[in-house]
Amino acid sequence: MTTIGWHRRLPYPPQTLRWRLFLILFAGLAVAHALSFGVLFLERYMTAKTMMLGNLEKDVGISIALLDRLPANERQQWVAMLERGNYRYELGPGILGIPELSGLSTEVADTINAAAGRRFPVTVETIPGSPHRLQAHVTLSDGAPVTIDLRPRVMPLAAWLPYVLIAQLLLLILCTGLAVRLAIRPLLRLANAAEALDPSEKAGRLEETGPTEVAYAATAFNAMRDRISHYLEERVQILAAISHDLQTPLTRMKLRAEMAEDSPEKDKLISDLSEIERLVREGVTYARTAHGNTEKPARIDIGSFVESIVFDYQDTGKAVTSQETVDTVVVTRPHALRRIVTNLIDNALKFAGEAEVSVGKTSDGRICITVLDTGPGIPDGELEAVLQPFYRLEQSRNRSTGGTGLGLAIAHQLALAIGGSLYLRNRSIGGLAAEIILGASDPAWR
Repeated sequence: MTTIGWHRRLPYPPQTLRWRLFLILFAGLAVAHALSFGVLFLERYMTAKTMMLGNLEKDVGISIALLDRLPANERQQWVAMLERGNYRYELGPGILGIPELSGLSTEVADTINAAAGRRFPVTVETIPGSPHRLQAHVTLSDGAPVTIDLRPRVMPLAAWLPYVLIAQLLLLILCTGLAVRLAIRPLLRLANAAEALDPSEKAGRLEETGPTEVAYAATAFNAMRDRISHYLEERVQILAAISHDLQTPLTRMKLRAEMAEDSPEKDKLISDLSEIERLVREGVTYARTAHGNTEKPARIDIGSFVESIVFDYQDTGKAVTSQETVDTVVVTRPHALRRIVTNLIDNALKFAGEAEVSVGKTSDGRICITVLDTGPGIPDGELEAVLQPFYRLEQSRNRSTGGTGLGLAIAHQLALAIGGSLYLRNRSIGGLAAEIILGASDPAWR
């Protein structure tokens, strides 16, 4: 049977590596411990049985010879003195039994026959109702019958032995759990580091200590993290350099176009140059947001902060409203958060003409800023794709709207930079809902 087949046959196989290793080690050690105990118990049983049969052979031979030498009227007083723990002597024919013997009874019968059967006739029978009770019938030289009533048994186990076994089992569980924990801890540390991997953050490096394999894995992970960070930084620098260098020739081209004679072609050329200039400017902005954690965090009242942004739009005549707010102090990067909210509001105004902003809390106590619109929405299969730079939805949001495909990407990048997250979902009544999830509020500043 293969390992996969064995795994599928299990009704509820353990899902974590910790439990799988624990069960494998514990099962192996428990079986080895049980085998060792079984071998010791069997050896003890065989030794005790051999001693019992040896003592029985010597004692029966001497006792039968003694009773045979004694006068008939003196034998009864000697019978009580010849009694032992698991057998005794009776003068008379005894109880009628059956000749079927098995196991230890057969060995006892053979021992009695060997001890007394050479001089006296011996028959051994099992007493009905008690498989471990035997009676050996011996006829002395004067014809008198003597019965040996036997209840053969090996020395019982000590009363404290089960407690020792339980203590050994608990020690086995403890040692197995400790061994599994020591083996799994580096893997968990590596998994946590991989989950929290963010090349833009200056997080501490994974400790390159421990056993050789663990240190090698940590070294490889740190090297991978450095390479990823280098590639991302290089990509951002290239984007920033290209966008910056394009601004100068674009400015010259725009000036030359404006100096040309008025014509429809001039207006189209200036419009195209303005669109390219806006694209370059947002490219520079996106490159800068890739390292948006340079701003120092500050404590702000999130409700007042969002309301001030809404009031700024209302002062310019934009259809932006605020329905729900919470007065909670949070620690964040205000300028980056303002850019995120304004990008989402601009996006809503561009495609729906109005926006609704609310501030609430999630079930786990984190702050949630929601920007709602009643526009055409985004296909469900592209809700994550629109967060990538330069991704556009040509069917629902075409270039006539003036979009560059960087607004949502900048908001998403800044949300990650301030330790939050940005989620998009379509509303059931139509339109788009953009949610900014921030960290838990600071209770000391409420």
